[in-house]
Amino acid sequence: MIKKLLISAVLFICLVGCERKSEQTPSVEPETAEDFVLKEVSYNQLEGFEQDDSKDILHAFQLSCSRILTSQSDFIGKGKIQIPTKIYKPLCVQAMLLQPQDFKSFIKENFIPYAVLYKESPEGKFTAYYESMLHASYQKSDKYRFPVYGKPDDLIEFNPRDFDESMPSKRFVGRVQNQKLVPYFTREEIVTAPFHAPVILWADSYVDLYIMQIQGSAVAKLDDGSEVRIGYADTNGRPFKGIGSILLENGLLKPGQASMGSIKKWLKENPDIASEQMNKNQRYVFHRINHNEGPIGALGVPLTAGRSLAVDRDYIPLGSLLWLETTGPQHEKIRKMVAAQDIGGAIKGAVRGDYFYGSGDDTVLEKAGKMNSVGRYYILLPLKMKEGIHGK
Repeated sequence: MIKKLLISAVLFICLVGCERKSEQTPSVEPETAEDFVLKEVSYNQLEGFEQDDSKDILHAFQLSCSRILTSQSDFIGKGKIQIPTKIYKPLCVQAMLLQPQDFKSFIKENFIPYAVLYKESPEGKFTAYYESMLHASYQKSDKYRFPVYGKPDDLIEFNPRDFDESMPSKRFVGRVQNQKLVPYFTREEIVTAPFHAPVILWADSYVDLYIMQIQGSAVAKLDDGSEVRIGYADTNGRPFKGIGSILLENGLLKPGQASMGSIKKWLKENPDIASEQMNKNQRYVFHRINHNEGPIGALGVPLTAGRSLAVDRDYIPLGSLLWLETTGPQHEKIRKMVAAQDIGGAIKGAVRGDYFYGSGDDTVLEKAGKMNSVGRYYILLPLKMKEGIHGK
């Protein structure tokens, strides 16, 4: 009979001290025991595992480890799965010295794959995102007139648990007005009203700026011929609404036409009403100059094309490894190991992922924007977590 374990703060206690039957499967609260379940599988059940090239994923994992090795937290992840940092750090030390040809053996010797199930189903939704491009300048001019804002000085983050441990942990973003904390300005207020924040660059297109905010980052081609990478800094904390949904609801696009490439084309061809439609999305993203090798994800490390995945960290801990099985925008099979390194406003759910496609022009945008696939993933948990159950 399967005995289910809680994967939250209780996970570590059980994994290092509870007795375990051979078919025991970890699960989680506060959902019912059947809602979120991890089911142990073998590597033979991971389609294409032996054929996966280890070079890029080893690099991505080493980037994750560079962050984990400096962490002072007891656990990797603050959601329903929590991996003890003291178990993960020695693995990271080993991984930093590995060669690509040795990585797969290292994984099989030190990790166990678990299928992630939600309400008995392993399947979820997988989309893709990419690092966009825009043209910009450090100086404002008639051509470069759209501000790329850095994080405002008056933006305040508030978490009720910081004041009362009995309160739920939730991030709020606001500002002080008349000695009272109020929600931060909406996109429309930021764009149309006088607004004060550091300006890191000036863009030549509000549409390209908007697309960058959806994707989270961009490569800016500057007017002097150089390039600079723009990364995510923060948001105004307002709800996000996809521009595709907005255009469909208002009858401006027909069903089936809401790919990111088609949306961008429509926005640029209809400038008179495009701004009004874009401003119906209240979420506004602030940015910073990024001098790293790639866009920085929520884990704080550069993302790796085809190997980084945005997840819901309420379920999947950032820094963990996953085996992904889904299909790409041209119905090609995606069977590969990926690193959970990012999050997204629309990435919510136990089996939900946003696949980082890479950097590029509108061709990359069109491919990434078309991905909307059913898939599954398996989380790779350290073997020592299982050994703890047996008292080893």
